[in-house]
Amino acid sequence: MIKYLLLNAESEDWFVRVGDMNGDLAASKVGKHSRAEAFAFDALDYSIRLKELENTDLVISMLPANLHYAIAQDCVKAGINLITPSYITPEMAALDSDAKANDVIIINELGVDPGLDHMSAMQLIDRIKAQGGELIRFESFTGGLVAPESDNNPWGYKFTWNPRNVVLAGQGGSARFLQGGLYKYIPYFKVFERVKPIEIKGHGMFEGYANRDSLKYRKVYGIENIPTIYRGTLRKSGFSKAWNVFVQMGMTQDDFEIDQLEGMTKRQFTNSFLSYDPHSPVEEKMQKFFNLSEDVMHKMKWLGLFDTTEIGIKSGSPAKVLQHILEEKWHLEEDDKDMIVMWHRFNYTLNGKESELHASMVYIGEDQTQTAMAKTVGLPLGIAAKMVLNNQIKLKGVQLPIVPEIYNPILEELKQYGIVLEEAEVPVSW
Repeated sequence: MIKYLLLNAESEDWFVRVGDMNGDLAASKVGKHSRAEAFAFDALDYSIRLKELENTDLVISMLPANLHYAIAQDCVKAGINLITPSYITPEMAALDSDAKANDVIIINELGVDPGLDHMSAMQLIDRIKAQGGELIRFESFTGGLVAPESDNNPWGYKFTWNPRNVVLAGQGGSARFLQGGLYKYIPYFKVFERVKPIEIKGHGMFEGYANRDSLKYRKVYGIENIPTIYRGTLRKSGFSKAWNVFVQMGMTQDDFEIDQLEGMTKRQFTNSFLSYDPHSPVEEKMQKFFNLSEDVMHKMKWLGLFDTTEIGIKSGSPAKVLQHILEEKWHLEEDDKDMIVMWHRFNYTLNGKESELHASMVYIGEDQTQTAMAKTVGLPLGIAAKMVLNNQIKLKGVQLPIVPEIYNPILEELKQYGIVLEEAEVPVSW
């Protein structure tokens, strides 16, 4: 995103300011660009924040999602436009009328997921509707994965974004969706057991597990009467079965601290979630209790869960400990590349005939800086910033990128970077 803004700064007559608590980090992003400056500041300090907002036309907030609201309040009061990559919260949505009154637009969910998933889906949904079609099934899955050439571990996975979010994925309530007109619910402890196999032509098999709430997108996408809607997250085949062991053991819990963690070994940590039996090896207890295949056991052994080496942290919840162990094994190596995979499925009726359309994207990053995640999150934000600054978007208030005025120009420009979903009509299947 920053690279895009700097590349366009001269032609668009922008001056770009990049702020971070770590001034050196901000400086490394702008270099010696004549139309940019870096500065160190605490975005949570109200007085400092107001000073830094002076003489600003647009703010792009890349803070943690729960901190956008405070920035949005200031922007609305000061008449400054704002864009973020994060989900709209109820508090953010409540700023809509004030934002409109102050001639401000706040665009949220402008990354990859949420963001590119919305824009690409809505473009196709609007096209189907314009042809007179009626959507009867919509499924959408996205995943941040490791590229095939860098996939060298039995899990087929490495961290390409916030590790904590990966460890806590699926928590916070049952997954909710619709299938064939029937409401379906999957509690957290079953999410990774009920996965959907998904084949993407030319790229092999993946599996998708359900996101927390698919139902709200009926209204967002204008498909309130659709009988099937299902959104989820993609992983390589076989991942979820092994990850489910952590869920069932309780290793992903984040609501209590592990006792006497300092000096504890990984083997002792694993054993603390299994039944007491001093005569059976930890490996045997885990395999028997969960009836694990050799493939799953191989994944667990590869992670070092049965090693007698110390964990290396003094305190933390089970989830924090698990994250620490995983980060040792799932980090990207210097030459590794990441990959974004997105897949949509649309079933619709038109002129009395049912059709099925698939749209998929597999996008691989360049290196550790120009990652697929950085590009698919950052470029939509950068393009949207340009559109807002050039008054190409006339909307005001709290918005999503689900209208042609926003999504068409962004999707068109993304094609220049190879970020495009390939479409294919396929035989109808259920």
